[in-house]
Amino acid sequence: MAARESIADLKKRAGKVSRALAKLYPEARITLDFETPWQCLAATILSAQSTDVGVNRVTPGLFREYPDARAMAAADRRHVEELIVKTGFFRQKTRSLIGAARKIVEDYGGEVPSEMEALVKIPGVGRKTANVILGHIYGKPGFVVDTHVRRLTYRLGFTKRTDPAKIEIDMQKILPARDWTPFSMRLILHGRQVCIARKPDCERCAVARDCPKIGVRTAPRG
Repeated sequence: MAARESIADLKKRAGKVSRALAKLYPEARITLDFETPWQCLAATILSAQSTDVGVNRVTPGLFREYPDARAMAAADRRHVEELIVKTGFFRQKTRSLIGAARKIVEDYGGEVPSEMEALVKIPGVGRKTANVILGHIYGKPGFVVDTHVRRLTYRLGFTKRTDPAKIEIDMQKILPARDWTPFSMRLILHGRQVCIARKPDCERCAVARDCPKIGVRTAPRG
């Protein structure tokens, strides 16, 4: 059985992986289209169980009619559903959008808050969405854990956890804060393009030398 890596060794290997991915994906940002903090939050809510491409097709019309939290807070539910139906789970997402907007208007004066503690109190906003807002809007370190990040951090041997919040903690221990947002964004891109769940393309993987190659393609369930 291979010896367990020390924190120092994990930090060293994570740094090598981070630098390799930075060369491969220099633009480490989400691919959702938005212009304001509210639009970023709304688009991220819509991205659940949907592709960014699909969300980007819907948001121009949505943002044209409901450009900010105050407009969305007063929105007609059925009309919002019609505008976002193609993103899937449109009824639940509509409830989240309107609920989020009302919370932001009532408690934060219509402005999206910039602290994790406040963000996760907003309907439809979990730690993933909150970290997107922190990293992409407010320039604060935020490690985003989606399905790709969950899978790749496990496959790369950086964590044994399956809970997103615990994965965050593990990754924050081995990466400098400045790398949390870009590293997680690059893992997402790498998971989509190379380390694909069904068949990882190890032959053209830029981080293959620093991957344990343990034969685990997805994190275990549970």
